[in-house]
Parts: sequence; C-alpha cells; structure tokens
Amino acid sequence: MGRTKKVGITGRFGPRYGAIVRKRVKKVEERMKAPHKCPQCRTKSVKRISIGIWRCKKCKIVFSGGAWIPMTDEGKKAFRTIKRVRSQV
Repeated sequence: MGRTKKVGITGRFGPRYGAIVRKRVKKVEERMKAPHKCPQCRTKSVKRISIGIWRCKKCKIVFSGGAWIPMTDEGKKAFRTIKRVRSQV
C-alpha cells in the first residue's frame, strides 16, 4: 500500500465517494479515534466501544456520550446545569 499523507485514515476508500465526503469522514474519524479524557480519573484513556458507549481503560468506567465524541456540546451544557442545581440545594 502506498503512503496516505494527505488522505490519512480515509486512504482505504481510494478514489471512491469524492474528495469532500472523504474529508468529512476523515475529520469525524480522527476525532473519534483520538484519545479522550475520562470524566472520572481525567486520564487520556477513553476509547469508543460502540455508538455512544465509551470506556476508560484505566478505571474501567463505562459511560454514554455522543456517537463520535464522548462529550457533546449539549451534554456539557446539561452537566453544567445539573452541577449548578446540585450546588444550590
């Protein structure tokens, strides 16, 4: 197989599907496969098990999140709201 400097993770598609679609897929998959911080132990060891299911390799916590990233923007907003409400009680 040749090098895939430009296309990266989407090199497996070859010339199929068009450049714009491959660039979008590349952006999503690179974010998905990057190491993410664990919400409990704060280490960068969270991996995706399946769609929306994430697990930390270190502390073995399993949690739900976004389909492509563990914490979506909406999930962060909800977490902050819950945290604020709990501190007021």
